[in-house]
Amino acid sequence: MHSTSRQRRLTVVALTSLAVAVSATACSSGSGSSGSKDAAGGTYTVWDPYPQFAKGSDWAKLLDQCGTKAGVKIKRTAFDTSDLANKTLLAAQQGNSPDVLIVDNPVVSTLAEAGVLTTTDDNKLDTSKIDANLLAAGQSDGKTYGIPIGANTLALYYNKEVLNKAGVDISSVKDWESLTAALAKVKKAGKKGITFSAIGTEEGSFQFLPWFWGSGAKLTALDSAQGVTALSLWKGWLDKGYAPNSVLNNTQTTSWQEFASGDYAFSENGTWQLANAKKAGFDYGVIPVPAAEGGNAAAPTGGEFVTTPVQKDSARYGTSQKLVTCLTSGDALYETDNTLSYVAPTSEVQDKQVAANAALKPWADAVRAAKGRTSDDLGTKYPKISEQMWKAVQSALSGSKSPKDALSEAQLAVK
Repeated sequence: MHSTSRQRRLTVVALTSLAVAVSATACSSGSGSSGSKDAAGGTYTVWDPYPQFAKGSDWAKLLDQCGTKAGVKIKRTAFDTSDLANKTLLAAQQGNSPDVLIVDNPVVSTLAEAGVLTTTDDNKLDTSKIDANLLAAGQSDGKTYGIPIGANTLALYYNKEVLNKAGVDISSVKDWESLTAALAKVKKAGKKGITFSAIGTEEGSFQFLPWFWGSGAKLTALDSAQGVTALSLWKGWLDKGYAPNSVLNNTQTTSWQEFASGDYAFSENGTWQLANAKKAGFDYGVIPVPAAEGGNAAAPTGGEFVTTPVQKDSARYGTSQKLVTCLTSGDALYETDNTLSYVAPTSEVQDKQVAANAALKPWADAVRAAKGRTSDDLGTKYPKISEQMWKAVQSALSGSKSPKDALSEAQLAVK
């Protein structure tokens, strides 16, 4: 935890891994904390990736409330996601990290490996109520480096009118076979099947992962028979006209715009589109992405972790622990996730959210089945794996390589 050893670990490799990890997921300048004569009072810095929430917003008020409870003032600085990660590494090199850092979950393992973050054990933070599948995204080498503030993930939105006219009962869609059969009926009825993002960035990997994991494949073996089956599913949809060729260039935003036209039966997208779904002008529903043989596929988790960076003045950790606890436990967690439009990381708060808003039920189910991209102790290996995955998806869907050849080449590149 000493600054000299930490700086030696802030290598070019860490910076490169970080640049890939934050390239697509989901801006004022500021300064971190320095030593304080009165660690139990004064001003504590919080950095977050929510520039959309200005001073006076519910989020900013919530931070101030947590500061008041801890007996300190909060100096908050908001950055874009990629900018935040890079600023965090620079601040750590300078020994000037914020007291509390809220950062995109795939970046946690990179910052941890670089020696930027303390562990939950270091700061005696209680993680016992956090869902294990969500907490795993912040774990590396058996240690936990923060607490998820909430989660979002992917599921399938569907247009009720399009399905009704095609004679599709949504309750029949339980696996890949029944989903593909539904798409065939929709096309026969003169409508469009499914839209998603297969762009050559992290967004493309993010959207492919539910199908990859839903096949039973693992990220350590991109070219497994199961992985080939998943990529063949997407390729088959394009070949049969069930999905448009535009998916090759679609971001999650442009994919949503296609669905919002009212012509598509399904759209793979996330909780962040709920507000837009209400404005779409047609009745919609949501189901979790089905696994190949039925049940819910594990979709990747989006969302941030609340972490405590290494400080030169260790006396500050006590108050930082109070701030992190305020944001991630009990009634405050319910307020936090409602403010940020996230599904909570605990079953207790998820149930409370669903009781207040029944529309969140399929999203709570999806989050409970979700999986961190850096889980399975992949850590900083994930960005390289993801890059080869999206390249393979692009190659297969464009027709330049077969799914098998594309994934075989991807696996060789990872090794």
